[in-house]
Amino acid sequence: MNKLYIGNVSAEACEEDLESIFVQWKIPHNTPFLVKTGYAFVDCPDEKAAMKAIDVLSGKVELHGKLLDVEHSVPKRQRSCKLQIRNIPPHMQWEVLDGMLAQYGPVESCEQVNTDTETAVVNVRYAAKDQAKLAIEKLDGSMMENFALKVSFIPDETAAPEGPSAGGRRGYIARGNSRSDSPSLGARPKLQSDIPLRILVPTQFVGAIIGKEGATIRNITKQTHSKIDIHRKENAGAAEKPITIHSTPEGCSNACTTIMEIMQKEALDTKFTEEIPLKILAHNNFVGRLIGKEGRNLKKIEQDTETKITISALQDLTVYNPERTITVKGTIEACARAEEELMKKIRESYDSDMAAMNLQSNLIPGLNLNALGLFPSGAPGMGPSMSNMPPPGAHGGCSSFGIAPAEEVGSTPQRRVTIAGPPEAQFKAQCRIFGKLKEENFFGPKEEVKLEAHIKVPSFAAGRVIGKGGKTVNELQNLTCAEVVVPRDQTPDENDQVIVKISGHFFACQLAQRKIQEILAQVKRQQQPKPTSGGPPPQPRRK
Repeated sequence: MNKLYIGNVSAEACEEDLESIFVQWKIPHNTPFLVKTGYAFVDCPDEKAAMKAIDVLSGKVELHGKLLDVEHSVPKRQRSCKLQIRNIPPHMQWEVLDGMLAQYGPVESCEQVNTDTETAVVNVRYAAKDQAKLAIEKLDGSMMENFALKVSFIPDETAAPEGPSAGGRRGYIARGNSRSDSPSLGARPKLQSDIPLRILVPTQFVGAIIGKEGATIRNITKQTHSKIDIHRKENAGAAEKPITIHSTPEGCSNACTTIMEIMQKEALDTKFTEEIPLKILAHNNFVGRLIGKEGRNLKKIEQDTETKITISALQDLTVYNPERTITVKGTIEACARAEEELMKKIRESYDSDMAAMNLQSNLIPGLNLNALGLFPSGAPGMGPSMSNMPPPGAHGGCSSFGIAPAEEVGSTPQRRVTIAGPPEAQFKAQCRIFGKLKEENFFGPKEEVKLEAHIKVPSFAAGRVIGKGGKTVNELQNLTCAEVVVPRDQTPDENDQVIVKISGHFFACQLAQRKIQEILAQVKRQQQPKPTSGGPPPQPRRK
């Protein structure tokens, strides 16, 4: 992505004019400027030079009275699913950005681009070309916290190879930079990741970490390409202060190691004799999977890194503090290795949750999935907490539970939980059950909780759920990724209803239930008596 498109070029401009501007701003380029009517092209030696040209020239430098528009040159055939979004507010939370992008379609990847600008730049890949086009139309020029977003195409390497268009000439469009990975793939932006690294440090070491006039913390930030927030005003008088590090996994680890080294040096200089362990803060939603079945995951990390790891008790959690403290004891090198492994597990859990949420984010229109408590967007450093807010549409309706005695299913004892209430309340109750099982170590970081749900349908409508030759139920399973079974030899209950069995992860089950309810609603509408063809008798006219 080293080829640039320069737009809004005055008709009076020539190659020498553009050359002088690039020389003035010390921007290298490989080839002469190809100047056309109203626009021009030029090749830079590398992406860094191209980014500098975009950052310092686009919309800021005039040539013959017209502000230049500088962007990456993208052949028409590569204007597909990849976009660059520029001028993002520097302190914008990732979940806010992800939510904004998801309005236009599934986001396959999202990665921050390193720039020298105060605002952030990200590259985004959508699942489909029309989604990317819609995102450009809706977001380009839109305001966010007093910043006007700039959105444009970047070359999509997976698109058709570059070549002449149908009209015989190649078309170019000047657009932003590229970012390649997404929440579900693990690579995240440099400034802020979905899951920042949060650590606790003794209050007496905060001054040494910040340094004189902030010099030390600025140096750490620059060397590790991180954004570091030291929450000095939190918990006044507390013995420890939280630090939030936003970066890539490597950047977070490097910053953490540097902070540990600073604390160790300060401890020696001040003759601080107490041991200084590494303390990591993690949302409780991830801790169960981090520990693993019978503590296997945690034990393996301890053995591999030669550290001793303990986790604060569940009883220490409060409504306002959903985080647990992971204490790691060992050498700095050992603690650094443990941090990498612990955060890797936590990020895997987060990615798994977000992938599941994004899969069916519009399951119930208007329902805020973050409000259900299954996803930790309310953790400090990840935006305002919404874990205690009821979902829209659920006001005035709550679900009730009934739990049956244990029964043997194969070799596994199971109990049936009966949930009754409005659809939104049932949705929230099921979400809580799935989330609780995930917290309690029943499933691994990348595993989804899979349960079996039974819903009752009128016996006369069971055939419609199955469809001719099983067509409907097969389509239902392919669409939802859930297993749907309608036993054919059931005896209807006293209400003339039969059971449909649905098994799968949370969103698969929910979507299958929703689709079945749509089928039942269609059957009900078709059974309603139709008005007579003649219509109502005419009313006499008033004189």
